[in-house]
Amino acid sequence: MKAIKDLYKAVGLPICLLIGFFIFIAVFGRYVSPYDPNAQNLLKASQTFSAEHWFGTDNLGRDTLSRLVAGARTTLFGVTLVLLMAGSVGMVIGTISGYFGGWLDEILMRIIDFGLSVPSLVVALAIVGVFGPDFWNMILALAIAWVPIYARLTRGVVAAAVNQPYIESLRVLGASRTRIIVKHLTPAALGSVLIYASADAGVLALNIANLSFLGLGVQPPQAEWGQMLVAALPYLEEAPRLVILPGLSLTIMVIGFNLLGEAIALAKNPRPMSKRRLFQRRREFLKEIAA
Repeated sequence: MKAIKDLYKAVGLPICLLIGFFIFIAVFGRYVSPYDPNAQNLLKASQTFSAEHWFGTDNLGRDTLSRLVAGARTTLFGVTLVLLMAGSVGMVIGTISGYFGGWLDEILMRIIDFGLSVPSLVVALAIVGVFGPDFWNMILALAIAWVPIYARLTRGVVAAAVNQPYIESLRVLGASRTRIIVKHLTPAALGSVLIYASADAGVLALNIANLSFLGLGVQPPQAEWGQMLVAALPYLEEAPRLVILPGLSLTIMVIGFNLLGEAIALAKNPRPMSKRRLFQRRREFLKEIAA
């Protein structure tokens, strides 16, 4: 309860409601969508805001609100999969490297450093280019590209903890390597991984949109914000809402996840910070997003 209270204090009610809204959409979106997001009705194509279609329709007569809801579900589902895959594999590699050290640590970290030296999006583009454009190929590509990040993060935490006196005491008492790793080192690394992942979710949402925008991710007719953006570009002048709405949705999600990551970091490692300083940090972040 204290952690939840600290989290609420750090971000406030608006951000908590925002993240909760996106999670609600991801879980119950198909039940609250007014229409089938892929249902076409050419007789109602390119309609503007109305009581029947709150956000209008696209060039194929599909309800824009329903496609925005479906796009949120697709994005959050993809982000969750990538974080689970990359975080799990990265933690295993980082834990092995940090615990055993020596030549194994050197080999694994040289491979990880090579992976970190190449931009993650470039790695994802290369993998998707080989296997072909598809949602699952995109998820696999992003997970592979993100593994080095979580492996390096976990290795740093485990390497710092493995020489602590309490770990040495466990060894003297006869605790097995498996018990030390599973019961003590993994929980120590998990906190840092969760903090990083909460902020990284926004970056992954952007990359999913980028790959879909380039035609390498989600394919039509499945709804996804990046794919909706590229499909709406030819109609920018006559129906700018088709570009603005998915772009605005993506921006709000990214900002929400970044503020959530900052809040979790503050709750995990509380330190004196005035409300004025916290507001300044948020304003600086928003300027970076707008730049």
